Amino acid sequence: MLKSKLWVVDDEESIRTICRSALEESFSIETFPSGSEALLALNSDKPDLIITDIKMPGMSGLELLQKISEKFPGLPTIVMTAHSDIDNALSAYKGGAFEYLPKPFDVDTIKTLAMKALNNTDLRESDAPEKAPKQSSKIIGQAQSLQNVFKAIGKISNSDITVLIRGESGTGKELIAQAVHENSLRSSKPFVAINVAAIPHDLLESELFGHEKGAFTGAQAQRIGRFEQAQEGTLFLDEIGDMHPELQTRLLRVLSSQEFYRVGGHRPIKSDVRIIAATNQSIEELIKTSKFREDLYHRLNVFKLNLPPLRKRREDIPALIKYFLSAASKELNIDEKSIDSKTLDFLVAFDWPGNVRQLENMCTYLTVMSASSEINLDDLPDDMFDNGKIDTKDDGQINWEDSLKQFIRTQLTEDKDTLKTVGLLMERILIDESLRATNNTKIEAAKLLGWGRNTLARKIKDLQK
Repeated sequence: MLKSKLWVVDDEESIRTICRSALEESFSIETFPSGSEALLALNSDKPDLIITDIKMPGMSGLELLQKISEKFPGLPTIVMTAHSDIDNALSAYKGGAFEYLPKPFDVDTIKTLAMKALNNTDLRESDAPEKAPKQSSKIIGQAQSLQNVFKAIGKISNSDITVLIRGESGTGKELIAQAVHENSLRSSKPFVAINVAAIPHDLLESELFGHEKGAFTGAQAQRIGRFEQAQEGTLFLDEIGDMHPELQTRLLRVLSSQEFYRVGGHRPIKSDVRIIAATNQSIEELIKTSKFREDLYHRLNVFKLNLPPLRKRREDIPALIKYFLSAASKELNIDEKSIDSKTLDFLVAFDWPGNVRQLENMCTYLTVMSASSEINLDDLPDDMFDNGKIDTKDDGQINWEDSLKQFIRTQLTEDKDTLKTVGLLMERILIDESLRATNNTKIEAAKLLGWGRNTLARKIKDLQK
């Protein structure tokens, strides 16, 4: 059986070699060190699939992608990059890429994607090159959970569906909403944002829908609400879970009928607005307690984006710190600060309850307050050490030994059976963390601890007494 033809375009020989060795069993492979050479070869030949890097000397992978789309619309292309930010991801999808693959990648992943791209029948049909997406700052990261968000935004860029963004406070929900808008068919129209939780209930209706002159005491002139301001564009409703039930009913009516009335008005106004909502709450729990309408939830939850908290993508923290330190130095017009390895390790291990927003504020603070050009542990505010989450040694490692010593000293003065107490506590922690690491799979947790499953079960039973 004749193998399908695959071209690999990358200026790094090592990547070309890895792709060849991973895929040569399934494909007939040809490699190119530059986009221009691959484009030249397209004049006399056509592969079944192309895998290309984005950042290359001369012609970039995105420029090559555009030329491929013009010459052979529908030819599946996988785009690779070590620069995993939202702009690259969206540029790849809007240029017609089948898939976006952050480096480094494993062999199994690229094998799976290559076969999926080749067998996929739902490829882009448009032969017109799409415009490049507008730049979106601060949304950077290589964590797979964030890459999934990038991919999702790319895949809905040409649709107009309602989006619900879920994530903790500070994870960047409004930035993601802006990215969805800026890469949509409505990008030339307004993006209007409103924080539902920040406006009192009795004022929010007027804020959203506007009011007529004399509609209520103090309404001395007609007011245009956010729905009209966002006409033909996007309305972002942040913290939608805090919306009063009465307003939920009115919002549902607008989403159903595509029209609304100003407060005190009698003439319906047509609404042509794409809705993006966001929440840091569990809407499902709010529904159970009758604080949120289930029918409204289903109206909003047409397409869901889940933003990971920063503690779930610690591998992105160094890149974010570098970005925010650079941005702060430019904004404040002072020399950019660097950060020593101990401090970086500490910040990567920190839990960041305020997520990316807290990290950004911290970088601005350190840029201002650090006396030297290199930030160290002494520059960090005291409350980062006082929260009980992290303590460090001189070598930057988590200082659990000193904390344990301090705990034992206290126990020795208060407990006559310190060895048993501390032993049981350590055993409980080991069991809890092993179960957490294995998603509560007891047989796997037992293996991690070097026990048999029966031993683990017995110890759990003893600790529950």
